[in-house]
Order: sequence, then C-alpha cells, then structure tokens
Amino acid sequence: MKLNKILPLILLLVFNMGFAQQGKQNGKKINNKKIQVVDSIKVSKISEEFSSTFLATSIKDSTVFDLKDMAIARKKDSLWLKELYKSDLFEDIYNTVADQNFEAVDYDELPTEVLKQRLKELDARTPFKVEYNQSLENVIKQYLKNRRSSLERLMGLSEYYFPMFEQELDRNNLPLELKYLAIVESALNPRAQSRVGATGLWQFMYTTGKMFGLDVSSYVDERSDPIMATEAACKYLKSLNNSFNDWDLALAAYNSGPGNVSKAIRRSGGKTNYWSLRDYLPRETAGYVPAFLATMYIFEYAEEHGFKKQTARIPYVATDTIKVKQQITLDQVAKLTNLDKEELEFLNPSYKLGIIPVVKNENYMLRLPLTSVGTFVNNESAIYAFAQEEVQEAEKPLPELLEQQDKLRYRVKRGDYLGRIADKYGVSIAQIKNWNGMRSTTVKVGQNLIIYPKKSAQDIASNKSVAQNNTSNSSEKTYTVRNGDSLWSISQKFPGVSVQNIQKWNDISGDKLKPGTKLKIYKG
Repeated sequence: MKLNKILPLILLLVFNMGFAQQGKQNGKKINNKKIQVVDSIKVSKISEEFSSTFLATSIKDSTVFDLKDMAIARKKDSLWLKELYKSDLFEDIYNTVADQNFEAVDYDELPTEVLKQRLKELDARTPFKVEYNQSLENVIKQYLKNRRSSLERLMGLSEYYFPMFEQELDRNNLPLELKYLAIVESALNPRAQSRVGATGLWQFMYTTGKMFGLDVSSYVDERSDPIMATEAACKYLKSLNNSFNDWDLALAAYNSGPGNVSKAIRRSGGKTNYWSLRDYLPRETAGYVPAFLATMYIFEYAEEHGFKKQTARIPYVATDTIKVKQQITLDQVAKLTNLDKEELEFLNPSYKLGIIPVVKNENYMLRLPLTSVGTFVNNESAIYAFAQEEVQEAEKPLPELLEQQDKLRYRVKRGDYLGRIADKYGVSIAQIKNWNGMRSTTVKVGQNLIIYPKKSAQDIASNKSVAQNNTSNSSEKTYTVRNGDSLWSISQKFPGVSVQNIQKWNDISGDKLKPGTKLKIYKG
C-alpha cells in the first residue's frame, strides 16, 4: 500500500487514541462556550490538513482538543518572527541619507574598473542615469563595508514586498527599478514615520496622501497600506516625471517637492543634470539619488558580492484578503487562527490600533496566509461570536475582586498604541478602555493609564529587580549632550547602542535634546 494511503489512517488512529485518553481524564464534556468556539475552529483547521474522517470523529466526540507544540521550538519561532518583522532600520537609513558622507573608504573587494563596467551595464537597461562618478563609488563602497547585515535583512523583506511593487509599477508602465526607492524612503517599514510626519513604505505626508486618495482615520492609516500606498506612489511618480521629463529630477522632487527642484534649476543658471544641481538642493535630497543608485547597484549585484538573503516567511503570492463583516482585533484573529500576532501585524500594517473596523462605504480587509484563509471563512460566524463575547465580557462592570488586585499606572510613550500596551500586559483593548473610562482607542504621549495586568504585582516587582540587577552589571557611562547632537549621532558613538536604547534608559519619548542634558549609556 502506498505511503499516502497509509499516513491518513495512522494519523486518524493516533488522534482518536488521544481523544479517548482525554475523555477518560476529563470524565465529562466541557461546555464552556468560549472554549468550544476556539476548539471548533482548531478542529476545522486540522481537518483541512488531514482528512474529513477525522473531522467527523472530532465533532462527534465534541471534547476540547488543542494542538500542542514544543514550547522551546515555539519560543524560537516567535523570536525569529520578531527579528524578521521588526523594522528598526528606518532611523539608520533616514539619517544616512540626510547626512550622507561622500568620503572615500578602503574596500579592495570592488575595483573601480569593475564598478565602472557594472554601472555601464545597469545604465543600459534602466532609464535612470547610472553613470560612474567618484561620489557614487564612495557611497556604494560605504554601504558594502558598513551596512552588510542590514542590507541582507532588507533583501529578505524585499522577497515579500517587491512582487507587489513590480506588479503595480508594470501596470502603470513605470521603471521596475523604482521598487528600490521604498528601501531608501522607509527601509521597507510600512509604519515608518519621519520627524516631519511622512508615513509608510512610500513616506507620504498627510496632505500629499490625501491628494492621491490615501485616507487617515483614528483606526486606519492608508499610507501604511502597502498596496494602496504603492498605487498612490506610482501616480505621484508618474506626474513628477511628466513635469520634469527626467527620472533623476523626478526622484529629487519626490523627496523634497517639485518646488525645491525648480528653485535649484533657477539658482544653478538653468542646469538640469541632477549631479550638477546637487549643491543647490536641500542637504537630504543631495544624498537621496546617490542612496537610490547605490541601493539599486547592490541589489542587482548582490550575488557577486556574496550577500545571503533571508528568505521571506510568507511570499506575497501566498496571502489573500477577506472582507471583514464585523469589527475584530488582530489579537482575536491571532488566537482563533493559531497565527503569531507579529505575523498578522506584518500582513496588516495599516490598522493603527490593531483593530479592523467596519465602516459604511469602506471595504477594510484582513490579509492572511492562504493556509489560514479557509479556516477563517469556514468559521466566520463562530469567530465573530467569539469576538463579540470578548467585547461584552470586557465591558461588564469591574467586580470587587478586580478592585482588590494590584494595579499599575502606565505612562504612554511615543509609538505606543492600545493594542501594543494590551499585549504587553496580557489584557484586552476593551479592558483598558473600561478601566480608564475611555470612549475611543486614541492615546496621547504622557497619558497615564490604569492597568490590571495578568501578572501579579509580585511578578512585576521581581522582573523589575532582575532588570535592575542586570543593569548594575553593565558598564554605565554618562554622556553630556552638545550643540548639534541628536539621538542618532550619539548612538553612533557607542557600538551596539541604538536610539531606542537611549530613549528607554533615559525615559525620553521624543527626539529633541537640550545641550547640557546628562544621558545614561550602558555597555555590556
């Protein structure tokens, strides 16, 4: 008998034995409604993967069945997901472009003559002016020498985003190489936000996004929607190229606005070559096109330079969308589909609070891996019932027991939203709203929230004590802020220290610093 005929029988036997054993242990059926809803979804998911016979058996038994996983493997997988999906490269790239250094570096692995030949090949197959000059060579070599690990991570993320970009660029008859612009703009972080408020993969300001059909509400920021933002970017880039009839100038205008490019042309006496206009453009724009061309070169010749791409966990083509019929949170979807929350946030970055609303005349979608779409569709009614029940439970008056529990006061920091805070303390968004008498899910930096965490106060105090002990074991330094310092420039002075580290150690929510301020810096 063939293996594919034997395997379902073995699986059926194993799972039925498991049900029988569990029935003996329980002694009676469990009737808790919430558990049954979760159970029915998980059973349905198993049935799709194995056999219809197993589904019939499990439903008939109606006992609670939960797939178990190796805890250590699950933890490793979760940490890997966070590493893959974290988007901490934006600040570094933003500052690198704004303060682009054109000084020469030693990098013998790329001889000048080899670079000239490759740039000539690139120039022949793209409408951009990919011409050799010393400044471009210096930028390319700086990237190859100093940004290797971050470029490899970006190559892994590009496996997900680039097919999406290429599809829309091709539809608009635009150069496919424009996909590299999103790396320079946002480091492929759909939630990236610049200091002036530009947001998303393509860094749209609020007003410019509105011009090209991107709406922003309390729940949704369409500038962070990868598909909608890419469509808007294509329209904007096409209009800029129609105006300047030159892709280098169109890119410069995308970064600093068409007005600044027009002024640079006037101040230069009528020059229209980007490299001749650079000295007349804003500082950030002067480093913008070189950063784009350097990124394009490295991605096109990644193999020749020995880059090892981190494979995308989910290819874009292996995902699909579902129109949401009732308000639901990503936290609830994660529970009911057995997906990691980080994965759902990565696939659905436009939902600012982790909540997918249902609004008249709007079609808000939930993007899921194809392997989970069937599970969701087959169990929609149960999923929405579970979500509604959670909301109703959270909105009930606080019981006296809860009032006696230890509570903590949480001060909202920059970048916080209710979904993140709720996840941190193992509670729901609705509970936080109820505890604090909040009508909306909007929070402000500096706002104090009452939280009744699932962990006891003793656990929290213990964790805090451990953290303090770990800190005391580190080498602490004091840095005095000088004129012209920024969090990023200070972080560069201390290897292994990030902007986020400095903010956390010194309880800083913004990025403004006063000269003379004493900052704690820990090493080790």
